[in-house]
Amino acid sequence: MVITSEDKRKIVQDFGSSDQDTGSSAVQVALLTHKILALTEHCKKHPKDYSTRRGLLQMVCDRKKLLAYLARIDLAAYRSVIQKLGLRR
Repeated sequence: MVITSEDKRKIVQDFGSSDQDTGSSAVQVALLTHKILALTEHCKKHPKDYSTRRGLLQMVCDRKKLLAYLARIDLAAYRSVIQKLGLRR
């Protein structure tokens, strides 16, 4: 479930403006999406793990807020992030 440093580096390279750009909204959305996918698989295997489900729902809400911010600030970047990640919105 933990994101490895190699995965994080690859995501930052794909979505960031530079290799050190970990704070931009696009990178944060991509990292949250990676974590959400891992937790979704965990919740499918362990349906009674309510604390993990709560954390998963918090991550989904955080991602939703970041996507709304990105759409407000830079619509082209929002559309490219949605397309790259394959999110429906």
